[in-house]
Amino acid sequence: MPNVSRRTLLVGGLGIAGVALVSKATLDRVDAPPAGVPDIEPGHLVSGSFTSPARLGARTGWTIAYPPNAPARLRVLVVLHGQGSDHTMAFGNNLGLDRFLAQLTRDGAHPFAIACVDGGDHSYWHRRSDGSDSGAMVIEEFLPLLGRRGLDVSRVGLLGVSMGGFGALWLATRLGAGRAAAVVAESPGLWHHAGDTPAGAFDGAADFAAHTIFGRERQLAGIPLRIDCGDSDSFAPATRDLRAAITPPPAGGLSPGDHNVRYWRRMAPAQLRFVAAHLGR
Repeated sequence: MPNVSRRTLLVGGLGIAGVALVSKATLDRVDAPPAGVPDIEPGHLVSGSFTSPARLGARTGWTIAYPPNAPARLRVLVVLHGQGSDHTMAFGNNLGLDRFLAQLTRDGAHPFAIACVDGGDHSYWHRRSDGSDSGAMVIEEFLPLLGRRGLDVSRVGLLGVSMGGFGALWLATRLGAGRAAAVVAESPGLWHHAGDTPAGAFDGAADFAAHTIFGRERQLAGIPLRIDCGDSDSFAPATRDLRAAITPPPAGGLSPGDHNVRYWRRMAPAQLRFVAAHLGR
């Protein structure tokens, strides 16, 4: 995991979080980016936390990355992390999406912000038997928080990795084409049968049946969709099947790679360009 504390300070507060703005002096002290991440100065990161009713009172951290020289009233790409991760995974020395964003906007793409939020280790971004619902947290709590911070959340992008890739597709079925401007599912956690899922992903066969993306492909109609997976990834067969079931075919595809950060960094430029093209409309 990246040492995000060198660039951000999570500050607690009552309900909606206290906030820390990352100074330029702090950014200047960041180590050189890892392999595959652009060596370019990113824009500001702002971090905070809030107490989430949808997550049964869990303290929920978040970070927003802005492009350099960000204009007012940006739209936003919401990133959903994978199992065992948290809101820090999108930035810094992990995926480095803040640096990819800086490179993208430097090259002339339409600017937007990127926001990532804690969803829990095994939430799979949907309502669970204990009453928690990280998907509802995103829609009913996090998007309004982003709106109060001046971001345009009338239409949003979603990008998810692994567990978050499933989550991005699931939340897209809830938001619909009217609100989901672009969706990227990367190495999505997909299975055909409840018995194939790992412990904790779903609360049994009924929960799996209520939330599987297979059979709900029509609910993604009209949403600009990109689905990527490494061809050596264990999720590749199910990803290939889902892509084949969606009309028109989504952007992206299977390409050389595995279920790891090297593959995700390599895919980031094309995925962010896809998001920029649709968020800018």
